Amino acid sequence: MPIRKKYELGMSVLKVAGAIAAVVALWPVETARAEYPVSIELVLAIDISRSVDDVEYDLQKTGIAQAFRNPEIIDLIGQNNGVAVTLFQWDEAVDGLHMIPWQLLRGPASVLSFATKVEALERDPIRRFTGIGRAIEFGIHLIAHNDFAGRRLKIDISGDGRDNIDSLTPASRQLARSLGIEINGLPILIDTFNLDLYYREQVISGPGAFLEIATDYDDFARAFLRKLWREIVPSISRNDPPPGEPVLYALGGNGTR
Repeated sequence: MPIRKKYELGMSVLKVAGAIAAVVALWPVETARAEYPVSIELVLAIDISRSVDDVEYDLQKTGIAQAFRNPEIIDLIGQNNGVAVTLFQWDEAVDGLHMIPWQLLRGPASVLSFATKVEALERDPIRRFTGIGRAIEFGIHLIAHNDFAGRRLKIDISGDGRDNIDSLTPASRQLARSLGIEINGLPILIDTFNLDLYYREQVISGPGAFLEIATDYDDFARAFLRKLWREIVPSISRNDPPPGEPVLYALGGNGTR
């Protein structure tokens, strides 16, 4: 069954398609032609709930921008057959106004352009509670309703707290798994007890799902760089050596050596 048809059937059970569609209608989708084949569709979902102050938000977006400017990351993206990426902000709701619609990354120019858009992204001024489940549902929607055909489908959730508006819907994670969508996590360990365990047991999903842990917001750039590297490293044979991990010195300034 095609992914979009399977998605519609699943969302009728979740009863969130209408609300999500209303949000998506607020922003334009910048994509290539319909069903453009790419290696990866990657959704980045960043926490802007009331536990995240403006300095911590800036550390998130700056860390993401620096990672995409990293020379090793740019090289890895070039080794793929296109990486489609989008980024949105979330708390107890999904912000459809302060987000970056789908971008097709191939060569250095497109990757650096995306980094600039991330760095310039303004934060939604409204601060609400934490709704990880709703972020997952919106991420599924973004993958199911775009013009790309990715071989690998991924949603990355980063945040510093547990879902506190409703329980993480098991049906959301099950739907993602049924569509072949991997959910990975980047818990930021500040005050929440055992947040890494919570993300491992309640958030991530899929056979290849993984966590990359940030000890605090100052550690976010390092953790996100390593997580992004793990996301986009091309599939290799068991007999081939893996490419080296990104060098952390590339995080400084504009990501150049």
